[in-house]
Amino acid sequence: MQPLIRLHHSVFGALDRAGNEILPLLARLAFAATLLGYYWASALTKLGDGPLGLLRPSTGAYAQIFPRQLEAVGYDASQLSVLHWLMVTLGTWAEFLLPAMIVLGLFTRLAALGMIGFVLLQTLTDIYGHGMTDAATIGVWFDRMPDGTLLDQRLFWVVLLAIPVIKGAGTLSLDALLRRRMAPAWA
Repeated sequence: MQPLIRLHHSVFGALDRAGNEILPLLARLAFAATLLGYYWASALTKLGDGPLGLLRPSTGAYAQIFPRQLEAVGYDASQLSVLHWLMVTLGTWAEFLLPAMIVLGLFTRLAALGMIGFVLLQTLTDIYGHGMTDAATIGVWFDRMPDGTLLDQRLFWVVLLAIPVIKGAGTLSLDALLRRRMAPAWA
């Protein structure tokens, strides 16, 4: 029995060690394959016209982020406050930058934590701002139906993003490159 236990510990110990490098890379790859395009496409719809589009969000950007407030001012975004503009602009930038940072493995823990916050705000905006309140859309945890657009789907997104928050970016990342380059300076 002892040889079997040693074999078990040896095999799964090696998997634990390998998992510390493989799991963050797989999480970043899964994020790139499923959510990078989703967030960048969403961010593109928020850009205003011309070269200053990054600073002048489209009316659609305000409609996505502040639907009720925009409706209250007759869909005239110029009637909204500077705070609205700032939140829409920073949200648009975040949709470009945070996913790119995760995929590249640059400041990955902070970027993934930022994305978790983004997903939570996005979900709350969908529920309270866009009125997605029906149970079929929101979903219910611990039921037999895994297809709720908000709770079920976004729980998987958050768990996927929690991996790089906890484990970092792994060896194949800009974080690892920076760590190797900065190691002499930190010593």
